[in-house]
Amino acid sequence: MAEAALEAVRSELREFPAAARELCVPLAVPYLDKPPTPLHFYRDWVCPNRPCIIRNALQHWPALQKWSLPYFRATVGSTEVSVAVTPDGYADAVRGDRFMMPAERRLPLSFVLDVLEGRAQHPGVLYVQKQCSNLPSELPQLLPDLESHVPWASEALGKMPDAVNFWLGEAAAVTSLHKDHYENLYCVVSGEKHFLFHPPSDRPFIPYELYTPATYQLTEEGTFKVVDEEAMEKVPWIPLDPLAPDLARYPSYSQAQALRCTVRAGEMLYLPALWFHHVQQSQGCIAGEELPRPPGERPCQVNFWYDMEYDLKYSYFQLLDSLTKASGLD
Repeated sequence: MAEAALEAVRSELREFPAAARELCVPLAVPYLDKPPTPLHFYRDWVCPNRPCIIRNALQHWPALQKWSLPYFRATVGSTEVSVAVTPDGYADAVRGDRFMMPAERRLPLSFVLDVLEGRAQHPGVLYVQKQCSNLPSELPQLLPDLESHVPWASEALGKMPDAVNFWLGEAAAVTSLHKDHYENLYCVVSGEKHFLFHPPSDRPFIPYELYTPATYQLTEEGTFKVVDEEAMEKVPWIPLDPLAPDLARYPSYSQAQALRCTVRAGEMLYLPALWFHHVQQSQGCIAGEELPRPPGERPCQVNFWYDMEYDLKYSYFQLLDSLTKASGLD
């Protein structure tokens, strides 16, 4: 009797993503030709938890014309910033049987730029990605080049952003599949970002496992050592690479349907809270040959994190998450 009831719950969970997709998940990420009004943004995108790409939202930012590697070198080159360093570009990701966090180094931004331009070498892959409002805290000289928030979003959400983050790094830097409890407005100033999404309703098909947390440590020889964080609890994380999923190990993922989009310079992505996302930077190569790129241009982005409302929508997701775990679908 109990097993039959459990199987009935599993069956409902397996059918739920398709039902949700039919009702409210777009087949592709829609484009808006101009920023929405606060009312339209809240009504058409935030409330239904739907992503969109907004064009012509950054045209008034001086950063769109100014920001380049030579400009950074002249304006903030001597400033030390926090840099994530990994052997393969994957920070905060499952590698083997560990949840790996990057080595953190304080480096002058000019040195990071030298590495990006091939003028200097450093072990591993560098990524300026510290996600605790690193733009105002580490690079305040750049603040006049953009707005401190997104006015129509702040009015719609009734709050100011919790964090304003600056991202700059090598094309090899990858953000593994995860979700955030933030309404995310992601602004691409130069280069491109490639996103793969799953709506929250795909949770029954997305595996989580518990991993021992560990941190990369750079040795004096320039190699990477794995150091377990023994004082930390195990971390629940998604072990699956959505670009090359191991369907023999995670067969349920074959039923999930990802959305993909590329966000280009001058565009803003609204990524709703709780959407799963995997992110890559501009690759810039075909068949191993480097494509021409304007001098001094590298992928550079700013994002605004607005804390989500912990309302009934959040509670329903927590229920879906709990049922997925309890039923053994995880």
